[in-house]
Amino acid sequence: MTNQKVQDIKSKLKLPVIMAPMFLVSNPKMVLEGCKSGIIGSFPVLNARTEEILDQWMTEINQELAEFEKKHPGKAGPWAVNFVAHRSNKRYKEDLALIEKHQPPLVITSLGDPGPIAEVVHQYGGLVFSDVVNSKFAKKAIEKGSDGLILVASGAGGHGGDLNPIAFLHEVKTFWDGPVVLAGGMSKGKDVLASEIIGADLVYMGTRFIPSDESTAYDAYKEMVTNAKAEDILYTDVFTGVNANYLVPSIEKAGLDVEAIMNNEKMDLSDIKVWKDVWGAGQGVGAVHGRQPVAEIVDELKNSYDEAKERVANHTKVMQN
Repeated sequence: MTNQKVQDIKSKLKLPVIMAPMFLVSNPKMVLEGCKSGIIGSFPVLNARTEEILDQWMTEINQELAEFEKKHPGKAGPWAVNFVAHRSNKRYKEDLALIEKHQPPLVITSLGDPGPIAEVVHQYGGLVFSDVVNSKFAKKAIEKGSDGLILVASGAGGHGGDLNPIAFLHEVKTFWDGPVVLAGGMSKGKDVLASEIIGADLVYMGTRFIPSDESTAYDAYKEMVTNAKAEDILYTDVFTGVNANYLVPSIEKAGLDVEAIMNNEKMDLSDIKVWKDVWGAGQGVGAVHGRQPVAEIVDELKNSYDEAKERVANHTKVMQN
């Protein structure tokens, strides 16, 4: 049943892509533009600074997508929210109640037990996908009732794992035949097709959308992403206690010694606000150039996807002859 629901979702998409939820970057306008462009738009519920604001955001998204659907039947992608499932989340009960009220089609859980969230979401017919960084957490998410897995592999922006995405996907497929989303350094439509070919149902893409016109990232952040290369990404747990990928220029801009961080030297980080002063990004930054509207980014991804699909088809014909 879950696999069929995912196939139904994919049938409505221009591209099998989830615009990854990004702290202090994603917002309702980005979500709406993503959905209207034919991908899945998402945002972290904690980007809404209060419960009242979150209520407004969810209301706005549902209403505007309903209006769009009337004019363009079957053309809008579904929307999603990212929920921190750990009980340290101070708005756990309140935000979960709003999820129950507004019924986003897809809820993405990070950290903690997805079970209680799945109970709520399944009651209204939604799906729960869980971020995981290794097989141990993947199996736990499945046991707790997650409908799908988001494999956050090496090269993914923000918090992520250190496993090669191909190896990670193949390993998970040995014990799970449900929906899988692959994340890790992807920025082109051809990456989406490659992920599908090796067995992924959808692709998670965040960094590509940081410099979008609709993004609420700082202008300096957007500029930094467009100028960065893969070598400008540092994977460290020094800021939050959990490994994540950050832009080296943002670390330097914050007045920190990058080499000292790499050497795990002790330093005073009390004045550093992660995500606000030090910015996350994935290894796919090298393929991101310039600022664009979300719709234009999706069109570029689709063109790249179609071109890759044509090359595969042509190659197959050659091999058959």
